[in-house]
Amino acid sequence: MTKVTTPSAGTDVAKPYEPTPEERAALAAYFDERKQRPPAPRIKLSEKGGAVQVSTDHPMPSLGNVLTMRSLATADGDFFDGLLSQLVSVGTQGKKPDERGSNFMRAIVRGIAPKDEVEAILAAQMAAVHMATMTFARRLAHVDNIPQQDSASNAFNKLARTFAVQMEALKRYRTGGEQKVTVQHVTVNEGGQAIVGAVSQTPAPTGGVRNLEAAP
Repeated sequence: MTKVTTPSAGTDVAKPYEPTPEERAALAAYFDERKQRPPAPRIKLSEKGGAVQVSTDHPMPSLGNVLTMRSLATADGDFFDGLLSQLVSVGTQGKKPDERGSNFMRAIVRGIAPKDEVEAILAAQMAAVHMATMTFARRLAHVDNIPQQDSASNAFNKLARTFAVQMEALKRYRTGGEQKVTVQHVTVNEGGQAIVGAVSQTPAPTGGVRNLEAAP
């Protein structure tokens, strides 16, 4: 016979946690962001005959490949196969296939949201530079002497600067290399009346005469 125990009178029963309004808003924003991103399955790695087999973790492998190709902004099978293999290679730190590191690399590329193959390549390079940067950051935190500190520090600084340059390169590529410069100026006319305006300067598409637009 099973004995059923019930709380006695006066016993405090733990209530389920109620999220705060701020936490509910954060959850709603999280799910909205997930809906806006195109689906992309995780990378699945396995070893067969001493070689690493790369596939997508999806019930329908062909659909999984298409979804992953979309996240890499390509419809070319050779490009997809090559870039995915490179992401896995850089994401694997040891001798054994590293699904966690490989999926982190893919997540970085997906987060950058490339629009074409060029952006996908740059995003993959940014992911690789980030991985190397964090490697030297870890080494910098565990140095034993000054030469090791200098070596790790120099590599870390170069990689961090390279990542910043890559971000600028991606921004220029996405905007077509256009730059807009706004110059504030003050004109004082006779009689002491000041007119404040702005001059917008945009490079001409062919590198020729530039257009100047003055706004009062």
